[in-house]
Amino acid sequence: MPYSPSDASSGVPHDDEALRIAYLAYRGKPHCGGQGVYTRHLTKALVDLGHHVEVLAGPPYPQLDERVGLVTLPSLELFNDHFPMRKARIWEMKSKWDVAEAMSFNTGNFSEPMAFSLRAWEHLKGRRGEFDLVHDNQCLGWGLLLMQQREQLPVLSTIHHPITVDRRLEIEHARTRWEEFGKRRWYAFTKMQTQVAKRMTRVMTVSQSSANDIAADHRVDPDRINVVPVGVDPDLFLPVPGVERVPGRIVTTASADVAMKGLKYLLEAIAKLRTERHVELTIIGRPKDDSASSKVFADLGLTDCVTWVHGVPDERIVELYSEAELACVPSLYEGFSLPAIEAMSCGVPLVATTGGALPEVTGTHGETCFQVPPGDSDALAAMIRTALDDPDARQRVGAAGRQRVIDQWSWRHTAVRTVEQYRALLAETR
Repeated sequence: MPYSPSDASSGVPHDDEALRIAYLAYRGKPHCGGQGVYTRHLTKALVDLGHHVEVLAGPPYPQLDERVGLVTLPSLELFNDHFPMRKARIWEMKSKWDVAEAMSFNTGNFSEPMAFSLRAWEHLKGRRGEFDLVHDNQCLGWGLLLMQQREQLPVLSTIHHPITVDRRLEIEHARTRWEEFGKRRWYAFTKMQTQVAKRMTRVMTVSQSSANDIAADHRVDPDRINVVPVGVDPDLFLPVPGVERVPGRIVTTASADVAMKGLKYLLEAIAKLRTERHVELTIIGRPKDDSASSKVFADLGLTDCVTWVHGVPDERIVELYSEAELACVPSLYEGFSLPAIEAMSCGVPLVATTGGALPEVTGTHGETCFQVPPGDSDALAAMIRTALDDPDARQRVGAAGRQRVIDQWSWRHTAVRTVEQYRALLAETR
């Protein structure tokens, strides 16, 4: 049964009592992006453990298990797939938070996290006593401080990695001074996230690499940062019987407009390899016409050997992995990398860089994965070539990679360790 404050004189739920969790997701794309995947699977696993979870989400809304409640908090959707960077019209302003979102956006800032956090605070202050705690998924907006200070709600924040890392990499890879200026304005919201993060009672992250970066960039006390790795469902992400691997096919999950994902280096590697052999690349993601990766794609003439796939369910992603001879994560940096462990769980041998937490996640070169330094298309091409030429090594590494995932990561394990963090938070804030 849900906990009631009258059940215990300490005001802290006992270890065997169900918790009532308000889970915040400022955006939760169902089939791509770590936030939507994390939200869907973690909340399901928490409910499986017997806890009550209600998700407060902004658009695009996550897909959730039927037992998980969803409260939709509409935004102005100024940054969306169909009309990105659109300007809000005056008749769309239905609340003070809409005005705040539009004004911040009009200065060039990404305003969704700030506006969502304030909408969530306004919703929760009308439901005092219905939740034991708030779990924020990387929003880090001003509203969290209001929940914590005014409403006396215990707040735990998951920071997958500090977005300050994205900011640095995007600025470093800007093609013009004007583009650099735009990036600096867009990522101005990270200053807010730093101010909020360092005031959180407890922070949860997904790898030790991310923990170190959060302490350095957001100035969070390392003693308040706790590592809880994410998971994968090895019964869903598994080799599909009867699906044969397509010779020369490589699959990756990447955003065309995010420098951190390193897609342009993989495209350069494919361009080198196709001069000497048949090779084809399937990208799970959505292309963007004006991105650096799209320019590389066009300049190298890869239209006949690169395919984009987006908006497909997990079952189709599993098939894509089973059809490939190799999976690749070419990122310059990762806080964890769900695509890496999803590919490994499917038994496809993985070529990954050593950026950020990837070595921590993927294991040992030549045993559970193939590793290359980040930002080096020549090294990436050489490693793909070596792996394609050695089917025995691919089979061995693919099998060992899947076993590593089975042994170390599942969403149930993630949920159990997350609940431990919840109870520690409640003990600290009682």
